[in-house]
Amino acid sequence: MNLQNIFNHIESEDPEFYERTSPRRAALRTFMKGAALTAVPFALGGLFKKAYGQTANSVTDILNFALALEYLEAEFYARALANAPALGLTGTALAAFQTIGRHETAHVAFLKTTITNAGGIPIAKPSFDFTGGVGTPAGAGMGPFQTVFSNYGVFLAVAQLFEDTGVRAYKGQVSQLTDDSYNNILQAALQIHSVEARHAAHVRLMRANRNSATNSDTIRPWVTQDQTTIMLGDPVPPDMVQQVYDGEQLTFQEGIDIAAFVNADRATEAFDEPLSMNDVLAIVAPFLLP
Repeated sequence: MNLQNIFNHIESEDPEFYERTSPRRAALRTFMKGAALTAVPFALGGLFKKAYGQTANSVTDILNFALALEYLEAEFYARALANAPALGLTGTALAAFQTIGRHETAHVAFLKTTITNAGGIPIAKPSFDFTGGVGTPAGAGMGPFQTVFSNYGVFLAVAQLFEDTGVRAYKGQVSQLTDDSYNNILQAALQIHSVEARHAAHVRLMRANRNSATNSDTIRPWVTQDQTTIMLGDPVPPDMVQQVYDGEQLTFQEGIDIAAFVNADRATEAFDEPLSMNDVLAIVAPFLLP
């Protein structure tokens, strides 16, 4: 599989893809137009090899897409727990992430079995750089989140980004599992989706409790408009954070302006928005190693 073709196809389906993603993605496009890649990042190509425009994914494609995200989350929490002393993870916080980690491990096992039972082949577990440093060079651990496993605040922020992405990613694929023959899989996907939402809410509350009283009110269990509530500053590119929440500011649902009944904040909090595969790719690409 040619990585250049993948990005060309994304650009044809979504011309603003590179402008909405990090400056590093724009630089990657420029590089790829002028140079031949000597190695194809297999993980990236394998995870997102079909239907970037949300068209005609097979059920196993969708399940493998979900599996890729669950691999990422399960590994993220496993590494965090291995670095618990450096993070200062103790007591109820440690217990919470041990529980969340077990949930993600269970999701991985379930999805692998379901894919096999459906006649598919589960994708192999990718390698990750949780500093978001792919391309700096890849795997050097020098990305913008390089203190993710030594700074508790950064760890919580990245956990929120992953959990909020997972919630919206599942929602983005549910419509393709509505065929009657997929009822059991749809039910299972919704069950995982609701647990991911509980994880996201819990992580957000942990961040709120950690912040001062003057700031904690801005961090709620739900998403308000397209507010990230995360201000890590340099060297974290703002759009690496913001792209997780782009689109959440919508107040219209089925042509009805919800803001006509409540204010815009409450209107956006009452309805969560999906993410397409394109959008999820833009979010997770910096964390996936070749």
